[in-house]
Amino acid sequence: MTNQSHRLERDDLGSLVLIDHAGTRHVGVYPVRAFPITAIEAGIGLMDSSGKELCWFPDTALIPQNELELIQAELATREFMPVIERIVKVSTFATPSIWDIETDRGPTRIRLKGEEDIRRISGNTLLISDANGLQFLIKDSTVLDKGSKKLLDRFR
Repeated sequence: MTNQSHRLERDDLGSLVLIDHAGTRHVGVYPVRAFPITAIEAGIGLMDSSGKELCWFPDTALIPQNELELIQAELATREFMPVIERIVKVSTFATPSIWDIETDRGPTRIRLKGEEDIRRISGNTLLISDANGLQFLIKDSTVLDKGSKKLLDRFR
C-alpha cells in the first residue's frame, strides 16, 4: 500500500493506528526507516505487528505534517544510537578492550569485543557495536579530535 488515502493516529493506549483506504484499522503499527544511517529522510515504511509493510513513503517530505510528527515521535522511542563525539581512553590496544567515550547523550563506557565490531558504513561514517549489542555511530571520523583519531586508528 502506498501513501494514498489513509489516516494515522494514536489510540487511547498510545499505540499508532493506521486506517487504510478500505477503513480497516491496523493497531500497533510501527515505522521503519529504509536507510537509518545514510539517508534518514528517504524511505519510511509503516509495518504491522507481524512485520508486513502497510504503507510506504519514499520521502518524508511526502508525509502530512501531523502524521510525520507521530512517526518521528515513535521513531524516537525505538531508535537509540548515540553518536560518539570523543574517545577519551581505551584500556588496551588489543581486544577485548574497554573504551571511555563521550557521546551526544553523555559519557559512557563500552566494551569492544573485536576489531570487527568497528564497521565502515560509508565514507568516514563508522558503526561501533559494543559487547552488549548497543550500536554507536561516528558520523564523520575526520572531524574527531586528534586524540580520538589516534586511538581509533589503532583499531582499524
